[in-house]
Amino acid sequence: NQLWSGDITYIQTDEGWLYLAAVIDLFSRQVVGWSLQSHMQASLVKDALTMALWRRRPPPGLIFHSDRGSQYCSHEVQGALKDWGMRSSMSRKGNCWDNAPTESFWGRLKTASVHGCKFATREQAGQAVMDWMAFYNHRRLHSSLGYLSPMQYEQRWYEAQRKKAA
Repeated sequence: NQLWSGDITYIQTDEGWLYLAAVIDLFSRQVVGWSLQSHMQASLVKDALTMALWRRRPPPGLIFHSDRGSQYCSHEVQGALKDWGMRSSMSRKGNCWDNAPTESFWGRLKTASVHGCKFATREQAGQAVMDWMAFYNHRRLHSSLGYLSPMQYEQRWYEAQRKKAA
């Protein structure tokens, strides 16, 4: 809850595009907030951030990093970040490498649950995405986390903090 990263991706369905905004805690790589909508307006991002805020209750000063997309630059999102005591950080113009962890997450999500699939409805695509994100947070092992899932990594960290305090 010190540095979060966010981005938007899109998934094709027979009904049209489904847009996904995600917020990732870079400490554990856990997806802590998300929003699935049929549009990519600023409210898509704000909804994902709101979920992350309510789930995690971060202390003031958290840094939220994103690209320079119009949704992230909007008054709606920038005002919400300020109201919530979060600091905005943005990638350099045209440099996707500045948001590499989130871009990597998109690649894994699409390879595992989107590529090669034909979704008749947004609901069907959304369910595939939600199922994979649950797998990712709870069971997908990360070499950078000592071959633990994001949830396991955080649980071990919290246990270690409790032991230190005892």
